[in-house]
Formats: sequence, structure tokens, C-alpha cells
Amino acid sequence: MAKFITIGERIHCISPTIRKAMDEKDPAPILKRAKEQIDAGATYLDVNIGPAESNGPELMTWAVKLLQENFDNVPLAFDTANMKAIEAGIQVYNRAKGKPIVNSADAGDRIEYLDLAAANDAICVALCSKAGVPSDNDERMSYMMELLERGMGLGMDPLDMWFDPLFLVIKGMQDKQMDVLEFIRQIAEQGLNSTGGLSNNSNGMPKHIRPIMDSAMVAMAMMCGLTSAIVNPCDLRLMETIKSCDIIKNNNLYADSYLEI
Repeated sequence: MAKFITIGERIHCISPTIRKAMDEKDPAPILKRAKEQIDAGATYLDVNIGPAESNGPELMTWAVKLLQENFDNVPLAFDTANMKAIEAGIQVYNRAKGKPIVNSADAGDRIEYLDLAAANDAICVALCSKAGVPSDNDERMSYMMELLERGMGLGMDPLDMWFDPLFLVIKGMQDKQMDVLEFIRQIAEQGLNSTGGLSNNSNGMPKHIRPIMDSAMVAMAMMCGLTSAIVNPCDLRLMETIKSCDIIKNNNLYADSYLEI
């Protein structure tokens, strides 16, 4: 069994600090966010540059070089609607610590992101959706099989497609949470990898509740077979929960210092 893979979500253009740093090509705020996440235990860093319609390739190239040169080739996920920016990032990416991740394809308008990952021997986050939230797990499964067949037809290793069931907001979709967990189990039963934006489930909750809910969700999801998640690694409670679940699942060897590793 492999250890759970955390993808740090905090280099995101939605943050005013990060957006300003990207606009001005100011490395300091981005390096600070990166260091905080790596020190907290993130495996990958997600680099979200937004649509970046005017300067996507240039901006992604700059960000990839900045992060990998300063943090020993830390593995990265490319998160943008600009496919040319992802291609540019892949061209300068160093694979010493792991393949790049394309974030993300779906079975609808974004299916070509899967083709891009296949053409560049990259991992792809594959959303089990086409347009909006699937109505049930049968629909999720049909989209997953569509993506799986397309990826394999392009020569991808099935394990390089990380299927995302879509974590749903509990406030408003409380009755759908067990469906999401059951679908994670179905992905795992097929021997495939899974991931997703874990913190979606606690959106809109009070700040002090979110780490509690996210930790409960990740523990239940890992028990169902979740292999990765896009998270805030600076959430100590969450990271302690993930590390503890890895011990219980025998994904990591126990030592009294396991929380520090």
C-alpha cells in the first residue's frame, strides 16, 4: 500500500496575495506559501494560475521554475483552464520527484485535458462529471468508464488517472455525502486511484468547524479507499488525521514520532 498523497491547494490565484504576486512576478509570497505547505507535509503543490488568458504559458513556466528550483524539484499539479499554459509548464518540469499532474479533465468540455496528460506522460485528475453534479453513482460510474476507456485508448496507465467523485458541500447537500463515500469505495474496488477537493465539503461552515469536518471526512474517505486529496496542508488537525489513518491502514510504519515525519 502507498501512503496517502496530499496536494497542497494554497498557491491559488483566488488569494489576493498570490494573485498580486503572480501579476507582479514577485517570488516571495509564492515561495512563502510553498514552504509552509511542504513543511506541513504536502506531497504535491497545486499551482492555480486561473484562466491566465493573456500570459498563461509565460506565467506557468515562471512558477514551475521558481518552485522546483527552490524546493528540490517538488512535484506539481498544473491547475488552469489554459491548456497552452499546462503544456508550457510540462516542458520545463523536472520529474525527479514524480510525474506532473494535470488538474483537471472531465467527460464533457474538459475531456481534452486527458488527451494532454496522455500525450505528455502526466497524471490527470479525472472528474466523474460532464456538466454539473452527477445525479447519482450510476451517472458518476458512466463518466468514469468513459474517461478510463479514453485514457487507456491513448496508452495511459489506468493508475495515472486519479478519479474525482466530486466532494459536495454538506450545507445544502448533506443527504449526498454517503453517495460520495460509496463511490470512492467503488473506485477502490476496481484498483484505481482517487482524489478530490476535500475542503469543498465544509464550504460555508464557521471557521472553527471546518478542520473538524474535513478531518472526519478524510478519515471516512480513506477508509473507503481514497488515495489522495487536494487539501490545505497547513490545517494541523487534518494532517494529523491523514498521518494517523496511514498508520492504521498499514500504509506507513508506526513510530512514536510518526506525526513529525
